[in-house]
Amino acid sequence: MPEPKSAFDATYPCDFYEPAELFEPDQMYTIPEIGRLLQGLDPDAEVDPDTEAVLVDWAVPWVMVHADDMVVAEPLTEDGPGYYGLATDEDHSGASDTDAESDADSDELDESA
Repeated sequence: MPEPKSAFDATYPCDFYEPAELFEPDQMYTIPEIGRLLQGLDPDAEVDPDTEAVLVDWAVPWVMVHADDMVVAEPLTEDGPGYYGLATDEDHSGASDTDAESDADSDELDESA
C-alpha cells in the first residue's frame, strides 16, 4: 500500500552505480553478487536468505537497464548461475566479428534455399 512522503523521516536521491563504477573489467558476477555490490558489500559477503532475496530484486532490473554496457556468459556448470560483466572494447569488437560471421552464414543459407 502506498505511503505518504510525510510518513518518512527523510528521502534520498535514487542514485545507482553505473556498470563501470561497480565491476572490475576482468571479472564476471552472478546476480546475487551484483546485488551485494549495489549495496556496497563485497560480492562474497554473507547475507541471510531474506536479505539476499531483496538484493536480487534490486539487481535484476539494474542489469536489464544497463544491459547495453554489459556482457553475459553461460553458467560454468549445467546447474550453475549465469555471469555478467562490464562490456569492454574487446568484447564489442569480438561480438561484431561473431555477428558478422553469423550474418554471412545466414546469407549462405538464404542463397542455397
